[in-house]
Amino acid sequence: MSEQPATTSTDRADLRADCASCFGLCCVALPFAKSADFAVDKAGGTPCSNLLADYRCGIHANLRERGFPGCTVFDCFGAGQKVSQVTFGGRSWREDQGTARRMFDVFPVMRQLHELLWYLTEALDRTETREIHGDLRRRLDEVERLTRGSADELAEADVAAVRAEVNELLLRTSELVRSEIPGRRKNRRGADLMGAKLKGADLRGANLRGAYLIAADLRGADLRGADLIGADFRDADLRGADLTGSIFLTQAQVNAAKGDAATSIPPGLSRPAHWHGS
Repeated sequence: MSEQPATTSTDRADLRADCASCFGLCCVALPFAKSADFAVDKAGGTPCSNLLADYRCGIHANLRERGFPGCTVFDCFGAGQKVSQVTFGGRSWREDQGTARRMFDVFPVMRQLHELLWYLTEALDRTETREIHGDLRRRLDEVERLTRGSADELAEADVAAVRAEVNELLLRTSELVRSEIPGRRKNRRGADLMGAKLKGADLRGANLRGAYLIAADLRGADLRGADLIGADFRDADLRGADLTGSIFLTQAQVNAAKGDAATSIPPGLSRPAHWHGS
């Protein structure tokens, strides 16, 4: 276990949103419907009414209070600045109407590719996966090359096929990491655990891929080494829970949950401002 993680070609800092370098793409390109997450309806390609001239959000400090909690949990994994500054070379959709539609089409594609880069980078950073580091590095480099293609190349990318290929390595990563967790490991992949009472549950090394944990009570639960890719943590209560070493947890999942100062999260993720006692 003393072997150092492989060196990756993608800096994880590049996989975090830099809104100052983006043209507010998530506020324009993506649609949303009036619901508990959004106060109004908005069509894709239409700027949000709260978007300012400098591409910043006019109600950013009060999104939850103004009925836009969905905005606070969204994470583009750095796709916004990549599309704005690399794919389109710093040309804004406001300045160049001819590229606006193409930019809005490319943004969701880039976001999916950057999400895969996030997972691959995490997998490479784990010593448990050293036997597949070569495969992980090759796949990461392939996805990174895709993200640096032209707008036309990105629009034509078969993201589903890329995701399927990456997922094989992510599944292997999960197996390697969780195999080192002692004891019986629960398999609740895709399980409906909405509102489940899991306070203090031992979920070490559990497979919770794609599990529905909406509003679940996970206070004090032990989620160390659990595979959490795609798990829905909206309004899940993670106060006092231990997610140390959990696999493929993202900032968006953390932002969607409830937590506090006693919640242990993996390094590289930030404690949301709305967590009480944070």
